[in-house]
Amino acid sequence: MRFSSRYGRTARVLGLYAPALCVIVAGDARAADVTLGIIGPHEYDLPVDFKPFNVLVQYGNGNAAGNTYNGSGQRNPAHGGSHTWSGMTKYVHFRSFDAIPHVGFAFELIQGESYTLAGGTNYGGFGGTIVGPAAWFKPDAHSTFGFQTFMQTPSGTRDTLAAGYWSNISSFIFDYEWRHFSFDGDAGTVVGSTKHRPGQDSYFPGVVFYSNLRFSWKATRLVEPFFALDWQNVTGTYNHSRHRYVDNSSSREVAPGVGVMFNINRRFSFTARYTHSVEGRNVPESNAYYVKFVYLWP
Repeated sequence: MRFSSRYGRTARVLGLYAPALCVIVAGDARAADVTLGIIGPHEYDLPVDFKPFNVLVQYGNGNAAGNTYNGSGQRNPAHGGSHTWSGMTKYVHFRSFDAIPHVGFAFELIQGESYTLAGGTNYGGFGGTIVGPAAWFKPDAHSTFGFQTFMQTPSGTRDTLAAGYWSNISSFIFDYEWRHFSFDGDAGTVVGSTKHRPGQDSYFPGVVFYSNLRFSWKATRLVEPFFALDWQNVTGTYNHSRHRYVDNSSSREVAPGVGVMFNINRRFSFTARYTHSVEGRNVPESNAYYVKFVYLWP
């Protein structure tokens, strides 16, 4: 999606800063998704010195995890399999300030949704709410560099869909545009507070380190194929009550993918992608598809 001069410098914004948090459950390291794995091409191709505008994004992804990686990195069939569907509805307000020239800002509000079908049971609902700002500048006309930080609330409509603790998602973001290609991505961490529940042990969740890279080919003004690479490493969960780390609570995953983005017009875009993990530890494999709808208005 290209911005007209009405929104400042011509740029593509395709649903920005979308934290898909990896929720670590004490005693059972389960990565719901690689953090920020839902981003697409041009995610951080952002303007500066523009008039305020708004973006509404709907993300969706599904994962049919027929296998899991054990602590040795071996892939084993999952008992009964697991199918998960999740979504994120996001509102973003973009603006710049005359007093701070050549720097862009955004503030977003994100609500996660989830549905799980596994072992003969099924349930769904809303997860935690995510809020936070981002800021960026342009080292030159073709590149963008910035920082984003978000807080996720501990609550949800079901205990199994909520982390049960506050967490912070922060990352550096970048983008570089060539005439026929683009390359962008992020690298960051997720840090959580101690998880306390009455009558249960207290846990400090593992620290998440992640990176998401997107390389696209601008085949036409409408169609843009791309390659994706997502990586995540999670340190072990620490049991404060027992003063030891939880067994097999650290995890890792590497997941490449391919997709295509459709720049339908300057206000609307659609992106689809398929991803499959190639290496992991203590985590369900990714066998996932992603979709994203973006709408922009003044």
